[in-house]
Amino acid sequence: MLPNFVRYWRFTVKSWLFLGVAIVAEVVATSGLKASEGFTKLWPSLLVIAGYAVAFYFLSITLKEIPVGVAYAIWAGMGVVLVALIGWLIYGQALDAATVIGMALIITGVAVINLFSKSVAH
Repeated sequence: MLPNFVRYWRFTVKSWLFLGVAIVAEVVATSGLKASEGFTKLWPSLLVIAGYAVAFYFLSITLKEIPVGVAYAIWAGMGVVLVALIGWLIYGQALDAATVIGMALIITGVAVINLFSKSVAH
């Protein structure tokens, strides 16, 4: 039998780290979609394909420990916020007040799920 802290690290913390990797890979892939110009540019297109493959692989590993609804809500919500920020920083896309408020609500929703949901292993 593993000590509690080892079990916690081995399962719970790793699952959250894997979810983080899935989120980053999805954000990279989605951001690369614009650069791929409809999959007409080779390297950005390969980045998109590889990014989504990594994202879905790590998301699938995450689902061994974290409930699918919780993992997907966090994955999708953080992806939306991060892609919007990258669009603003890299592609110069405007973020109006409604967008910023909406992103704040998404972040708040993810925090509520993580802090208060009984579905999430703490």
